[in-house]
Amino acid sequence: MDGTAIIIILAIAGVASVLLFAIKGILDQLPDVFDSASRARDAWERFKKKHDEAAKPDDTEEPPVTVPADDKEPPAAA
Repeated sequence: MDGTAIIIILAIAGVASVLLFAIKGILDQLPDVFDSASRARDAWERFKKKHDEAAKPDDTEEPPVTVPADDKEPPAAA
């Protein structure tokens, strides 16, 4: 009976240490995951902004120049 209790205690300690090691590994990776998610979000916003700008016509173009119509004929060539 004494041997069984010792094995159970060692098994519980082993499982606990493996769980702690796994949790530590996950927690160590979280900052990298958050940085990657932030970069992906920024890239998506840049992509959407570029896509939206390409779909809209440029408002910076100047309107065509209109010349008022005169009743006079243009001068004849020499």
